Amino acid sequence: MQTKIAKILYESDKHISGQQISEQLGVSRQAVSKAVKSLRDKGFEIESITNKGYLLTKMPQKLCEEAISFYLDTKLIGRKIEVLDTVGSTNDYLKKLGSQGAQSGTVVLAREQTAGKGRLGRTWQSKKDDGIALSVLLRPEKSPAEISSITPLTGLAVCRAINDFCRLDSRIKWPNDIIVGKKKLVGILTEMSAEFDRVDYTVTGIGINVKNTTFPDDIAHKATSVLLETGRHFDVNKLVVCILKNLERELVENHYNLSGTSVADYQLLCATIGRSVTFTRGRRKISGMAVGISNSGELEVMLSNGTISTVNSGEVTVQGIY
Repeated sequence: MQTKIAKILYESDKHISGQQISEQLGVSRQAVSKAVKSLRDKGFEIESITNKGYLLTKMPQKLCEEAISFYLDTKLIGRKIEVLDTVGSTNDYLKKLGSQGAQSGTVVLAREQTAGKGRLGRTWQSKKDDGIALSVLLRPEKSPAEISSITPLTGLAVCRAINDFCRLDSRIKWPNDIIVGKKKLVGILTEMSAEFDRVDYTVTGIGINVKNTTFPDDIAHKATSVLLETGRHFDVNKLVVCILKNLERELVENHYNLSGTSVADYQLLCATIGRSVTFTRGRRKISGMAVGISNSGELEVMLSNGTISTVNSGEVTVQGIY
């Protein structure tokens, strides 16, 4: 009901009475008053004048599921949205929901994440409301071998959304980071629950530095934020909506596969391509030139002997980028 009331207030350019809202929704005046109080607690600034009613004067400046919901028009991703005040890891939280039968397209966000997860067991946390911690649960009817494109498609979607919405020139650092210049702006981590031939669900976590102005000493040289790069504050709820719309287009409409167009678009935005890279195979460190992305999202590396080697996982060091 809060979402419906927020939408009514958002679409009205004048005061609207509690009685009008109650009649429109078929609920009591008391229920309307209670919902308005809850919306105020979530950051909606709502003016109330006796005999005139309510007027929405300002949208929330922090993550809010009601604000996201009535901006969003996707068919699958975001069909259910939950915004948490604080959580250890949105991925862990959503994986638990997934094991309990949460529907495909469920999105969990958190204003504060105290034990965010990165690749290779790394952890990440930031101050409340500095960033966006977002996880998406999907149930693709595919085998584990058929979903290798989820992370690169997510990277493509997030990179496009940030560039469009924030007017930034961000790039993808294969396989799961978004950078501006030589500094990290976004991290992506996909996890899954699966049997041998069937995926139960995937959970893809996206962590975005939005309002950070400082970082811990050990990463200050290689991390940045939307605020640091643009000098501007953006509506985080509208940014989330832009990301979810792009995720739906890249993931769902492409049936979780990298199409020829997606591969070409990814390569145009990939900062890794054209640079010298080093990766580990077995116990050997191998170096070469990154030259492309395969149709399954692998990094294609040309070795010194002219052969092409594909890399699908592990740590890759990119010359000139942290």
